[in-house]
Amino acid sequence: MAVGVFDSGLGGLTVFDAVTKRLPDVPFVYLGDNANAPYGVRDADDIYNLTRAAVTRLWDEGCDLVILACNTASAAALKRMQETWLPKDKRVLGVFVPLIEALTERQWGDNSPPHEVAVKHVALFATPATVASRAFQRELAFRAVGVDVEAQPCGGVVDAIEHGDDILADALVRSHVEALLRRMPYPDAAILGCTHYPILQDTFQQALGDSVKVFSQADLVASSLADYLQRRPEFLGPGTESKFLTTGDPATVSRHATRFLRHTVTFEQA
Repeated sequence: MAVGVFDSGLGGLTVFDAVTKRLPDVPFVYLGDNANAPYGVRDADDIYNLTRAAVTRLWDEGCDLVILACNTASAAALKRMQETWLPKDKRVLGVFVPLIEALTERQWGDNSPPHEVAVKHVALFATPATVASRAFQRELAFRAVGVDVEAQPCGGVVDAIEHGDDILADALVRSHVEALLRRMPYPDAAILGCTHYPILQDTFQQALGDSVKVFSQADLVASSLADYLQRRPEFLGPGTESKFLTTGDPATVSRHATRFLRHTVTFEQA
């Protein structure tokens, strides 16, 4: 009954942590493609091929349902995978859906025409690849009207987090927020469009100010997954063991992941 969680690196551990707390009886297999991280600077074909290989590896672990806990993969690869490659007995879900549901206050299956929502000015912070895909703006436009989205590509932030350089990561976040606020001085809400960014949520909030509602993904994804599995239990795969896999060096990744989550995490070679 295992479910797979995939990210290019460590950021998806924020989602993994949230889903395991929400669904303690479900075994989860986490796969980090640390050898090829970060994805945010790669082109769409490269991201697609790497993501497809990772999903296939998680299927081998008995995970019929895989969560792409990576905004870059969700933006650049998910739609193409679902339309051209995914077998009928497998499911791959991204992390955009729960975020847009929360922002627009409507369920994903609601196909009524776009309507006005409470927020009018949204700041989006994401990797360069996610920003370039315009996937968030595209999905939002299907469901809401009159929302102005200003996107800021946050180069360097993921690398700084992955390497444990908290001082650099903090400085980069503040610099990126300043750059966005010069273009959109008064956002109503901010989207942390990368699963690494919840680690720095307090920094984003401080830089943006208390009047801006900051949406992060981990808890939203956990709630959405619990609802999905209640409706579609047939996609709980045959795997029975929780584990952490990496394409990188397991000892190095385990050390960084333990610091990242602040409890011991032990990775195996994928």
